[in-house]
Amino acid sequence: MVEIAHLTQITPFVPCTSMDRQIGFYRNVLGFGLGFQAENYAFLRRDAVAVRLVEVDGTVDLSVRDRQGSFYVDVEGLDAVYADMRPTLATLPEGRVRAPFDQPYGQREFHVADEDCTLIFFGEAI
Repeated sequence: MVEIAHLTQITPFVPCTSMDRQIGFYRNVLGFGLGFQAENYAFLRRDAVAVRLVEVDGTVDLSVRDRQGSFYVDVEGLDAVYADMRPTLATLPEGRVRAPFDQPYGQREFHVADEDCTLIFFGEAI
């Protein structure tokens, strides 16, 4: 019998300059649960979505556009997900959240910037 192989998930590595601050953001603002933490690494999950935080030297400026990263989270019920996160998203400084809107390429999205300017796109097909 031939074993069938398939890819199951992508989990981005997200650099951060403060592990505690970033874990707090992903847990308290976005609702992720902490699965594992070591000195400079953490694994967080919400539903079938996971991120891996990797702490970098604090002198690295992750807000510089050349270093800026992003990832896309496909969701079902985007407006409900946004409504669930809205109270904690409202605590973020102005400019870190873009409320749900329709894209010309057929997706409804909202965007959030984490503590080190990684852009997180949440979206679903219209």
